[in-house]
Amino acid sequence: MSDWIGSVFESDAGWTHLERLVDLDNRMAGSEGEREAAELTRDALADAGLRNPRLEPFEIQGWTRGDSAITAGETTQDCIALPRSPSERVIAPLVDLGYGLPEDFEETDVANAIVMVRSDVPNYSDRYIHRREKYHHAVEHGAVGFLYRNHVEGCLPPTGSVGWNEDPIGPIPALGVSKEVGARLARRFDGESITISVEADIHPAESYNVRAEIGPDTDERVLVTSHVDAHDISEGAMDNGAGTAMVVEIATALAEREDDLETCVEFVAFGAEEVGLLGSTRYAEKADRDAIKAVINNDGVVRDRTLSIVTHGFDALEETATDVGDRYGHPIGTVPKVGPHSDHWSFTRWGVPGCHVKSKSDNAGRGWGHTVADTIDKLERRNLSEQAILLTAYVVELARHGVTVEHRDPADIAADLESQGLAEGMRTTGDWPYDE
Repeated sequence: MSDWIGSVFESDAGWTHLERLVDLDNRMAGSEGEREAAELTRDALADAGLRNPRLEPFEIQGWTRGDSAITAGETTQDCIALPRSPSERVIAPLVDLGYGLPEDFEETDVANAIVMVRSDVPNYSDRYIHRREKYHHAVEHGAVGFLYRNHVEGCLPPTGSVGWNEDPIGPIPALGVSKEVGARLARRFDGESITISVEADIHPAESYNVRAEIGPDTDERVLVTSHVDAHDISEGAMDNGAGTAMVVEIATALAEREDDLETCVEFVAFGAEEVGLLGSTRYAEKADRDAIKAVINNDGVVRDRTLSIVTHGFDALEETATDVGDRYGHPIGTVPKVGPHSDHWSFTRWGVPGCHVKSKSDNAGRGWGHTVADTIDKLERRNLSEQAILLTAYVVELARHGVTVEHRDPADIAADLESQGLAEGMRTTGDWPYDE
């Protein structure tokens, strides 16, 4: 009964797929590289023996970076444009707003200024403030430019999309700068006029969801998901090549255990996650959500050894993870809070049982993620194998008829967002999905 575990340790399916993904030049949503990554993933699921591996295209707003620049005094500072920034050049005073908390914007005049904010929040903050919320506050308070300053050392300017769901291209130019460049700008040029410019090609584009199934052909299904796209500045190994490699590895393991499956398991690698969860949103809008027993979304796995599963208040998802960890003598951390970021959220927002599977970390933020340093050399194949064993067992258990995972009322999800301090930021950015 446990022969499959040895097969996972011997398998190179997931790691080989990860290498193929990171060796593509660029997996930005809507790019040729994202299409190639989707095709590679479809073929890997076919090789694993899954049924009907296929691509499902959908239209998105394409964005391709050109040159970007910051000129301050006689200096030119290193930077990168943030995806979905408009193509624009602005000359205005720099205002260093530190953490860029909502109260910082209320207390400081940033009208007609270029505002710079950090990528983290202080320990005293009662909630995390997402990049897009800080960008929104800058726009609402009249800023004409936005600089996003990394809090991680290493001369690494961060990326990450801006803009709104209804209007994908943001209204003011936005750039990422490293912690060191941000410190230099704040020290030498706070209050002084600087110039920022973004050049980008904004065009219609196409992205893809990858789908395939295994197990009995039941109406009810368990979804095992990841996102195949990545930001264009790096290999995207952690975010989210590793998640898609995990999907392939679990699929390969389940092909050996197909007789153990009592519910259909569908594997989905979503496109265009990094620019607004577009692929998963398209899927969830068309799906019979009542037929989805659970969503196991892999985004942030492998980067550290111990799994951490955000369970969104679904008791059965937490209890099953704990049982699997105990069975194999391998800890699985569980977080019963709500996490409205990544592709599970397109389902969980409506009460569909969903969890966000990642790795435990003591560090704030994404670490190397969303920077040029998100490379495969920072990941360990051992972690992929060990986590794939645990997650394969997790999927098998959730697919059993005897394991009931109750859907939740969306009103209860909304109440959790309120109680956990997340609703305010979602309303600010236009991401609040519930009627008031």
